[in-house]
Amino acid sequence: MFDRYKAGEQAVLVHLEFPEEGEREDVEELKMLVDSAGVNALAVITGSRAAPHPKYFVGSGKAEEIAQTVQDINADIVIFNHSLSPTQERNLEKLCQCRVLDRTGLILDIFAQRARTHEGKLQVELAQLKHISTRLVRGWTHLERQKGGIGLRGPGETQLETDRRLIRGRIKSILRRLEKVSKQRDQGRRARNRAEIPTVSLVGYTNAGKSTLFNAITNAGIYAADQLFATLDPTLRKIQLNDIGTAILADTVGFIRHLPHDLVAAFKATLTETREADLQLHVIDAADDRRKDNIEQVQLVLEEIDANEVPQLLIYNKIDLFDDVSPRIDRNDDGLPVRVWLSAQTGEGVELVREAVSELLSKKMVSHHLKLPATEGKIRSALYRLNCISEEDYFDDGSWSLHVRLSYDDWNKLAKRSEGRLENYIV
Repeated sequence: MFDRYKAGEQAVLVHLEFPEEGEREDVEELKMLVDSAGVNALAVITGSRAAPHPKYFVGSGKAEEIAQTVQDINADIVIFNHSLSPTQERNLEKLCQCRVLDRTGLILDIFAQRARTHEGKLQVELAQLKHISTRLVRGWTHLERQKGGIGLRGPGETQLETDRRLIRGRIKSILRRLEKVSKQRDQGRRARNRAEIPTVSLVGYTNAGKSTLFNAITNAGIYAADQLFATLDPTLRKIQLNDIGTAILADTVGFIRHLPHDLVAAFKATLTETREADLQLHVIDAADDRRKDNIEQVQLVLEEIDANEVPQLLIYNKIDLFDDVSPRIDRNDDGLPVRVWLSAQTGEGVELVREAVSELLSKKMVSHHLKLPATEGKIRSALYRLNCISEEDYFDDGSWSLHVRLSYDDWNKLAKRSEGRLENYIV
């Protein structure tokens, strides 16, 4: 699209340490991201600064070192573990004589490789266009069409302005199409709400094992791999839970620290599944040394998409990597599940997830022993339609003794329809 150096597969990685906690990135995570993108890291250049340099992000001496390293090992691309401004990107490209990519661009590239569905591809393209639109400055200076003087005046629109107009038009087109997808998802959610089918959403840091757990619970056979952002497109499957019946389990895209805002905005329709869920299963890589920080990063993204109020069950995955940890459910003072320890890879403890989810969702369930007179056949029929009768006995006078378990909402609706008589039949 623009006058840029071509990128290849041989990369020099650059990572700086900053004193500010909020600015810090992880060099090991950068290596995993680069590996997920299919790029070969030839060298890693590290350093530290109090604040980014306005021209090169790194200092001028470090920028010269990067350029020399690129020349020495014949690298095709320099990848920064930080967000660069368009000007910093261009200055570095001019100095290094090769393509320069920042962390946001790298994540966008991985997403572009992973997108499978039409919706996923549209979302990635939208995020890419928003990112590119800020980097058009001086991208087409060699094709400038506005000239001065007789016989040299152009049509009045520079190539840069043309590109901006084309990008704006494409962004509007994609937003219209994503709006349709969003409406379809809303219809599906409304239908599930009418049928009172609860939704359980898997959330967590990328590569925590969400898709492996999803497959272990549902036997869906979706793609799962030991790499960052293996899952991009949301997948929904029905599962059967004791006492609850049918529920929907949703697998969603993994989160990462400093997830690009354009991506969060583009994937809003997808992330709505997380926001509208009845319960979130927060999958955590128990073997990761950075798990505490990863948990905090996931909570920050959930807050950003207004999904931090949804009840959450912590799933500590990958216990097969420990010798002394066995599958178990940790409970709070009220006896409710708060953590489940398991291995999605080996299947150890997966059934405990079903048990814990059933318990948490069944908080919305009520159990009653009813004695209905013979005149209340309509109430008995309604209870049968709800499939909530576990035991039934008959008496000589034609009355019934019933043990029922049903959702709180269903009970309230039935009580309203019976004009309050139902409460009088509780034994």
